[in-house]
Amino acid sequence: MSRMLRSGAIVSAMTMVSRVLGLVRDAIIFHFFPAGGMLDAFFVAFRIPNLLRRMVAEGAFSLAFIPVLAEYKESRSKEDLQNLLNHVAGTLSLVLFGITIIGMVAAPLLAMMFAPGFVFGEGQQDGSQADLTAQLLVITFPYIFLIALSAFVSAILNTFQKFAVPAFTPVLLNVAMISSVIWLAPYFDQPVEALAWGVIVGGVLQLAFQIPALMKLGLLPKPNFRRGHDGVKKIMKLMVPALLGSSVAQINILINTAIASLLAAGSISWLYASDRFVELPLAIIGVAIGVVILPKLSGDHVNAKAKAFSETLDWGVRLGLLIAMPAMVGLMLLAKPILATVLTNGVNNWNLVEMSSLSLMTYSFGLPAFILVKVLAPGFYSRQNTRTPVRIGMFAVLSNIILSIMIVYPWVKMDMIGPHAGLALSTALAGYINAGLLLYQLKKQNIYQTVSQSKKLWLRDLLRLVLALLVMAAIVMWLNPDDAWWKNSGIMDKVSKLLILIIAAIVSYFGALYILGVRKRIFIP
Repeated sequence: MSRMLRSGAIVSAMTMVSRVLGLVRDAIIFHFFPAGGMLDAFFVAFRIPNLLRRMVAEGAFSLAFIPVLAEYKESRSKEDLQNLLNHVAGTLSLVLFGITIIGMVAAPLLAMMFAPGFVFGEGQQDGSQADLTAQLLVITFPYIFLIALSAFVSAILNTFQKFAVPAFTPVLLNVAMISSVIWLAPYFDQPVEALAWGVIVGGVLQLAFQIPALMKLGLLPKPNFRRGHDGVKKIMKLMVPALLGSSVAQINILINTAIASLLAAGSISWLYASDRFVELPLAIIGVAIGVVILPKLSGDHVNAKAKAFSETLDWGVRLGLLIAMPAMVGLMLLAKPILATVLTNGVNNWNLVEMSSLSLMTYSFGLPAFILVKVLAPGFYSRQNTRTPVRIGMFAVLSNIILSIMIVYPWVKMDMIGPHAGLALSTALAGYINAGLLLYQLKKQNIYQTVSQSKKLWLRDLLRLVLALLVMAAIVMWLNPDDAWWKNSGIMDKVSKLLILIIAAIVSYFGALYILGVRKRIFIP
């Protein structure tokens, strides 16, 4: 477990660098581009290939590929392992090339499907926003080809316990996009087009950066395009249902984007801004834990180590909750200070903070659920069981659609401010449905048992955690200035005050846990 903790720390540290730089990227984007039609168009054009990347490359493919790769690593020869990699590389390249060509040709149709408000919405009769979205999508869509191959390389490195390079790789996308805004944008008639080209450059850099690490392992694939390899068939068989099961959050985001395009101009940008800040702790904790435990769980299952398997899941759940709960409370309490500090120092005004803070507060409510899904789903995928999470995932998607209609429609009809926040709330609630059903099935199938603590100890420590959260919330609310201060203060004053609030939250939370008797051995055995 200590090795997993070290690996998780490495992934979290590298992911932290990437996500912080991602916030810098977003700050620069909102500094130069006003939230509205043009920026909404880019976010749709970027979101479609980016979500396909999460669904296919980092989602379904990794969840199907890593267990099979771990099986070959543990029980097959080096020659068989290399042969598997060669065939997977060839098949993946052909499939990705086809998807990329189709996506570029169908860009106008995709723009209309995923942002119908750009065509049918009020004030969009000239179709200019839809045309810009399609134009940008033609540029950004090849990103799925590049990043999927990058995810293939990352999966190999992670399986061989080489976590640092894959975890650092997303930094390069942020560097490329920041550079495109600062140095390329002035040369385009539509400055936002520079962002689209920055995405492509970032994809090239992400793939190229990992190749030397793969060569050092002696596992650089030589693509083989022949059909019929047993390992590839097994991966494809696992991947099809995994594509649905691992894509719940991404499908929900696409649904929200489509509905948001029908709402007020800027709704997509407001949702994007809030989503980015929830993604920070989700990636640092949830994704990091999931990346680390999937190869371990796969190995435990192959070697029939049921107790170790359950202990690994137990560790992931406890550590996830330990961080997710204060992150949720912190984001809800500091939504306006965070957004005011990062996003309103250029062409945007306080309206961006007010609108984005509504969706950030409702979206962050689901953070513990999102993290638990990242932790619990590998419990099935590591056992090459894709059917159970698929059924649960589809039910969660259906729940999100129903909840979106039930929440947003009355919001709009009553002319209440910020109906886009209802979309974020529906996603959060669907996340709890997803996580709850995953946990229920893991318990029902006797896959996961809380072996390290009894139910009584679990309840006791959760109560302590809640008390610590109350202490943290009281101190943050006491120290936090009013909205007028955040609206009118300079950037350095805001940065300083926000850092003080974050440090106070961390110290008060963990200090309260310590006083209440919670020790690290409870969460880190």
